[in-house]
Amino acid sequence: MSAYNILLLGSGGRESAIAWKLRQSKYCKELFIAPGNAGTAQYGSNINLSVTDFEEVKRICLENKIDILFPGGEDALVAGIWDFFKNDADLKHIVVAGPSKEGAQLEGSKAFSKKFMQRHNIPTAAYREFTEENFDEGVEYLKHHELPIVLKADGLAAGKGVVIAQDHTEAIGTFTTMIKEAQFGDASKKVVVEAFLSGIELSVFVLSDGTNYVRLPEAKDYKRIGEGDTGPNTGGMGAISPVPFATGDFMQKVTDRIIDPTVKGLAAENITYQGFIFFGLIEVKGEPYVIEYNCRMGDPETEVVMPRLENDLVELIIAMHENRLNEVEVKHDERAACTVMLVSEGYPGSYPKGKTMSGFEGVHDSILFHAGTAIKDGHTVTNGGRVIAITSYGKNLQNALATSFENAAHIQYEGKYYRRDIGYEFM
Repeated sequence: MSAYNILLLGSGGRESAIAWKLRQSKYCKELFIAPGNAGTAQYGSNINLSVTDFEEVKRICLENKIDILFPGGEDALVAGIWDFFKNDADLKHIVVAGPSKEGAQLEGSKAFSKKFMQRHNIPTAAYREFTEENFDEGVEYLKHHELPIVLKADGLAAGKGVVIAQDHTEAIGTFTTMIKEAQFGDASKKVVVEAFLSGIELSVFVLSDGTNYVRLPEAKDYKRIGEGDTGPNTGGMGAISPVPFATGDFMQKVTDRIIDPTVKGLAAENITYQGFIFFGLIEVKGEPYVIEYNCRMGDPETEVVMPRLENDLVELIIAMHENRLNEVEVKHDERAACTVMLVSEGYPGSYPKGKTMSGFEGVHDSILFHAGTAIKDGHTVTNGGRVIAITSYGKNLQNALATSFENAAHIQYEGKYYRRDIGYEFM
């Protein structure tokens, strides 16, 4: 294999972790991150652009002789960047580490993914979908639905389009806000109403070449802002890997009932899918169910998955491109990895930016994956709701978490908040 010039799209903690991993590869020649953040600059060159401005992405790719394009998040994939590249004579030689626009609908449309699961007998919660056209029918349906009720905006809503309503009044109010008041714009023109599944969630990741796949380390993230899983959903407050119950028989069920039928189903429907598949799962009395698919790696799960992945990430991407993942054995670091996310005051609501950060020199034995950070006047400042992920290894979850929490105390900025109970179910 030769060395490759790589363009990674994104600016969050996930992209920091991917950049960290790509930079370790002997096959990574030049790494560019667009737009990146204050932390990604240590792994490559940041380039300021919008990930959905495909013409600008094209210009950057040609200017820098890019060989591999790695869309970190869902926006570019759902908007069809794979198709854009494959239909452009100047770009079609570039390896795109992600699915076609049709394949990205697994994440881009909750209704699409639910119908796909039905067609391929993949276990998931019972559901109905509603739009403005059958709005009144939806209200009647909600009035008699068993509590609690899960409401999901059909399209992309930056991880905030899911509400678990505890009573019928809240459910109807949320439903009305989503559809009638366009709470999430076009994303909530259609709303999927699901039965609530009670259990422990986990995230499982595979890299598929369209026929074969390899499974990466699993993880569990913590979405709620408050300790004890209380308060509104966020993009993720922390993550752990491995997940203690994700072993043996349970993971065999995940493989047989969920992963295999998904990969085979995509192939059977002639949907081009070479990239990551994120299975958002829930374990209910020992049985796995799919809550959602994503068409990329998770955040903050990537911040614990990449540290536990021992394989060369560039090698995996080339094997994916060449349809030979069946020849690859994925190796997982035996150590636990845990990440704690420091966030801005007010998140997931409105929050300030530009708060000066300090204390980095006090951090030891952890990896800092920058998320919402920027450089201003030579200083690192906050630039997002989720600011920085602190990832640590340990011989077990307790050791890894203790190190991350210890280092979380060192980093300072006005309004800092983090959950102190990540991994609490397994302590």
